[in-house]
Amino acid sequence: MELRDYATRVLLSCDLDEKLAGAESPLTDDEPGPPSRPDLPGRPANLQFAARRASPAMPKAASFCDPARRGVAHHLMANHELQAAEVMAMMLLAFPDAPTAFRFGVAEVLRDEQRHTRMHARRAAELGAPFGTLPVSGYIWAKSRAFQSVLDYLAGIPLTLEQRNLDHSLEFESWFLAVDDTKGAAIVRKIHDDEIRHVAFGLDWLRRLKPAEQSDFDAWSGHLHWPLRPEKAVGERFDRDSRRAAGMDETFISRLEECSERTEGQEHGRTEN
Repeated sequence: MELRDYATRVLLSCDLDEKLAGAESPLTDDEPGPPSRPDLPGRPANLQFAARRASPAMPKAASFCDPARRGVAHHLMANHELQAAEVMAMMLLAFPDAPTAFRFGVAEVLRDEQRHTRMHARRAAELGAPFGTLPVSGYIWAKSRAFQSVLDYLAGIPLTLEQRNLDHSLEFESWFLAVDDTKGAAIVRKIHDDEIRHVAFGLDWLRRLKPAEQSDFDAWSGHLHWPLRPEKAVGERFDRDSRRAAGMDETFISRLEECSERTEGQEHGRTEN
């Protein structure tokens, strides 16, 4: 199956099962085609992006004793993962001239995002919040509209929003475990482990594509588009070990940790403001 065909299906299908389906055969990149960039992803009617702030806020830790509130949390996180998959599919269509190895790497991460969506959606349904029964935000998709290059994508998605989830996933794991929800905890722990690989992928390609004389941190921060900025890459619980595991050096981590002090009062969630 051609990468372009796979990406087109993930991005434009209005059938959720089809959007989340894997490639039907080994992926090839023989016909990447011309650049293509739709204004919106295809989605079923019950998952169309709602107006700004119309979707529910991420429940607080104290409310996780209520299974219904945990269901809302999984619903929100399923939408985060689905948007990530859609943005990655968009990247494959918008930048057909990107290095082939990069494109195959994006497709591998995209498959993880599809799996993460299914995991959260399944658990949300078990807790009484079937995916699509609540309004959903288009925050991640909206931010991706500013990406004008592969480096913009690397800065915005793997090195900001996915890096932020290194912290959030550990926060949520502790919240689930505090109410003995081992299913929820296992889901976010698995996603945390995957995010380390995703951040490592982003960092590797940032280093390959940036000017050799530019530091990792400066290359990353220089390709962020407002409102994405360094402090958006950290949660309330700054985890140095996860960042080391992803290949960040101590200088990058130390500069980033300074930003963690500016996150107090921000809402929980992978990317929502």
